[in-house]
Amino acid sequence: MCAFRFNCINGYGLMKQKGDRPKTALVLLSGGIDSATTLAIACRDFRQVDALSFRYGQRHFHELKAARKIAAAGKIRCHQILDIPLEKIGGSALTADIPVPKDRRRESGGSRIPVTYVPARNLIFLSLALAWAETRNIFDIFIGVNHMDYSGYPDCRPAFIETFERTANLATRAGMKSGRFRVHAPLMDLSKADIIHQGAALGVDFRKTHSCYDPTAAGLACGRCDSCRIRRKGFQESGITDPTEYAGEQPAH
Repeated sequence: MCAFRFNCINGYGLMKQKGDRPKTALVLLSGGIDSATTLAIACRDFRQVDALSFRYGQRHFHELKAARKIAAAGKIRCHQILDIPLEKIGGSALTADIPVPKDRRRESGGSRIPVTYVPARNLIFLSLALAWAETRNIFDIFIGVNHMDYSGYPDCRPAFIETFERTANLATRAGMKSGRFRVHAPLMDLSKADIIHQGAALGVDFRKTHSCYDPTAAGLACGRCDSCRIRRKGFQESGITDPTEYAGEQPAH
């Protein structure tokens, strides 16, 4: 049974009875606001939830500490962390010796894909999630991507998620037999402020989440990278206090 600060059964009871809920879901858990909210949604809608995180050579490894805290708070049935040495591939400011852009004007991004894009990251993550889900007889996979406030990454678009779901049912033994694999992206059409509102309603403790691409050695958010700026803007627009400790600033109370 998974539980944040809300009771999963009662939270779902407004829509369905406990017996009607699907059995198990698998959630990709990075440790940020989006994945924490996605986890809470899955926990509300499913009787049990597993979570999968990745240690892929990312410079912002503090997100894994956040993922562990979030999973522990949610009493997830199983939280697995897989090692993928994407730093050996490089090509991204998150996995190679490339500076993380700071103070970038949002409108300057446009259709350009920023250097923080990790080549094929969500494709790799979903493929591994699919493999693990197949071995555990899980057919519902959740990922917290959204295309409203995203930074320009091609693997956060609806077309990618829809295509991967079709592929999942074509490329696996379980999919060929049942065609039941579903990839859920419940935040796809939400702004960051909307996501924060939904997460707060589900009892997500945002103090446990981590978003910064270039944190200090102590894990403090830089406050200047794209991810920090989107996070700050989301809290400001939501009217909910940002609990993040930013480097050089006093924490909000």
